[in-house]
Amino acid sequence: MKWINHQIVTGFIVSTATDDALITASSIVGAVLPDRVEGSPPKENKAYWKWRKSHRTWSHYPPIYFALIIAAQFAKNLVPSPYSLIPTLITYALIGALLHIAEDGICGKVPILFPSKKYGIKLFKVGSRSEYFFAVLIILICLFIRFGDINLLLNHLNI
Repeated sequence: MKWINHQIVTGFIVSTATDDALITASSIVGAVLPDRVEGSPPKENKAYWKWRKSHRTWSHYPPIYFALIIAAQFAKNLVPSPYSLIPTLITYALIGALLHIAEDGICGKVPILFPSKKYGIKLFKVGSRSEYFFAVLIILICLFIRFGDINLLLNHLNI
């Protein structure tokens, strides 16, 4: 998925689940983390394909993020009260990264059991109209879950 769609979809999912703006913002930051740690793809053709071959390997390996979430939750118990929000924000940034990986798993392949073996389905091509339709569909589902009633949603949107 395009980064903007990762951020929007992740933001709507986390906002729907938590109803917390700061936590949602943290997850939106984390929604591009797996791609950010890989760096930008090189412009030259040969280097690009070498980079592309290693794309979505260790940086998209969920057990790393789960381990970091456990560490952040452990740290939360050690941090004094005024600073306990920091591990929570780190946790939600990592949840954003996990959502990124899940989102990539529906438009390509990602590692699940081993960093070198990828699994997934390709519902749409990255950057296609289908990707944007998928993002809008997730947004509508989140809005429906949040407001529960289509009439309530339409009234809230002043439609």
